[in-house]
Amino acid sequence: MSTGAEAGTRDVLVVIGVGGIGEAIARRQGTGRTVVLADFSEAALERVGGALRGDGFEVVTHVVDVSSRGSVAELADAAAELGRVTQVVHTAGLSPVQAPRDAILAVDLLGTAHVLDEFERVIAQGGAGLVIASMAGHFLPPLPPEVSHALATTPSDELLALPALASVTDATAAYPFAKHGNHLRVRAASTRWGARGARVNSISPGVISTPMGQQELAGESGGQMRAMIAGSGTGRVGTPYDIADAAAFLLGPDASFITGTDLLVDGGVVAAVSTGQLDLRRGQ
Repeated sequence: MSTGAEAGTRDVLVVIGVGGIGEAIARRQGTGRTVVLADFSEAALERVGGALRGDGFEVVTHVVDVSSRGSVAELADAAAELGRVTQVVHTAGLSPVQAPRDAILAVDLLGTAHVLDEFERVIAQGGAGLVIASMAGHFLPPLPPEVSHALATTPSDELLALPALASVTDATAAYPFAKHGNHLRVRAASTRWGARGARVNSISPGVISTPMGQQELAGESGGQMRAMIAGSGTGRVGTPYDIADAAAFLLGPDASFITGTDLLVDGGVVAAVSTGQLDLRRGQ
């Protein structure tokens, strides 16, 4: 396992969700750190963990169910036993082509709240956290202030009982609602993380060429997503390394005055839609 510093003294990077973005961030940030890879899938952990170990990274794997607070707490405690938890990246999520409404809310909304809560306990002074949200959260119509406040501040254990969720009737509605909720939870968490001398932000990717992204492109929303790409300022699909580069900035010392905010890394899709240059209703 360790090849240098004794156990408990190394910096620890935790990456939750080992899909394309998670693996890219682990590779970008993992050199010289103990990398804790966490995922619901043991097979994915074995595949990605083995690949990283083969490339010389120090890797520990841990099965986690982010919809369970107890499971996330166990992960946080296990990571803290390995050293100073200086970077935490939460990428785990489900899309509408992968799961129904309830699962999306449990993983994408509640799971993020659990990660923010439990890693707040163990994040090291000077550390940083990052939640991978989605540009979909920027397309949600404005919420009443009281609903936004409730999404941001309601205790995690009560989050899925909020009356506002009654209007979220299917997976297509649940996904942007959950991702917007991620933005709000990160804002609220930033002051608590700040009390520990740490920062936390989110990134909202656009259409990224990951297995999840490819599933979406092949699904019912694929035509609209291709229209987004064509009408964006960059005119291309994103790569996991586009997100990893942005993550490196937000996790690093050059972003020491940035916390509680969301960074769009979407190739300009939201800019084109918000200025009327791209009309998603017409797909052009």
